[in-house]
Amino acid sequence: MRVYPSEWTRRSLLRGAVSLAACTAASAWPQSGKSAGAPRMLVVAQVVDNTPSQLDVSRDFLIGSRAAWQEVNKTGGVNGRSIQHLVLEVDGSSTSLRAALETIKKTANCVVLSGTAGDRAASQLVALLKQDQHDIAHVAPWLQNSDLDGDNRTFPIFASRQDQIAQAIKSLSLMGVPEMGAVYASEQEYSLYRDDVERASAALKIKLMSFKPGAGLAQVGKSLNADTPRILLFMGGTPELMQFTQSIDQQARQRYLVALADVNLQTLMQMGASRHTPIMATQVVPMVNSPSPLVKSYRQTLARLFDEPPTPQSLAGYIAARYTSAVLGTVEGVVTRQTTLQAFQQRHAVDLSGFRVSFNTQGRGGSYVTQSMLTPDGRLVG
Repeated sequence: MRVYPSEWTRRSLLRGAVSLAACTAASAWPQSGKSAGAPRMLVVAQVVDNTPSQLDVSRDFLIGSRAAWQEVNKTGGVNGRSIQHLVLEVDGSSTSLRAALETIKKTANCVVLSGTAGDRAASQLVALLKQDQHDIAHVAPWLQNSDLDGDNRTFPIFASRQDQIAQAIKSLSLMGVPEMGAVYASEQEYSLYRDDVERASAALKIKLMSFKPGAGLAQVGKSLNADTPRILLFMGGTPELMQFTQSIDQQARQRYLVALADVNLQTLMQMGASRHTPIMATQVVPMVNSPSPLVKSYRQTLARLFDEPPTPQSLAGYIAARYTSAVLGTVEGVVTRQTTLQAFQQRHAVDLSGFRVSFNTQGRGGSYVTQSMLTPDGRLVG
């Protein structure tokens, strides 16, 4: 898969500090803040996946989390205790994820694992935490798979992929769309998400045509013809969607693409996305231009600390940290991994100045989904 060096350079998180990594190599995402030996310090760990398919989401999610933790420390920490934000970079393998967990286990005062990004790392960590019986709360991960809901150590607060698919297809049904195509970025997406897409489309009586990747996305794009639905649901990340839009650029018939929250429309704009194909994407947080107090605080903090534009993914990272901080503040007595886990297991509803976290019977704390759109003339709407 292609990596985009110029974009990475522009949005680098290097700020003259050194991060702690899960592996022996130095991390690409430095950690700033006070030293680990500072008194009255609590450590919050965050695992981020740096593999090419996850990098876009992980990078922005981390920016938002870093902004929130610096804001928390600036306003007095959690009950007067400063937070050290420990960033652990992984490569998506079980070896690196186990190494990250071992680092967390050995880190004094590390009381919670918050904001794991992206989805594959989050899913793997749910399984590892359950398998190894780690007594640590896994809070607000970028976990899209609702099949993993209900775990007593993991507390997802964002809408699942299934919720996003249902919302995307529902919006099409309200527009009177009789049919759509589903394009999968790889064999893995095809095997994981096909059933969800087919169930959602059947429930809303939309005829579905599925496209298995096979020889690659470019070949899928070239295979589209006049009988192919004009509206296509894309199951994959930002680089894959960019590749697919390039493959359909020269077709006479205009297509409309619908993607999920793993796609970053701002990055697509910067990468030079097609000016012929409108692209809609679901998102599991409010619009970044929302007037809500939480989003306003996010924009102000982001502008003060980072030379980065607001994105749904970094807003999600900000919300993940703010939720973690809010529940940490309710721990009574000595703050340990066990007492922190017990506080999260209460699953009390939390209102984060306009973004409400309220767990359902399946153990997921949010189902909020909205959509934004990248128009053919390069405008971001919503």
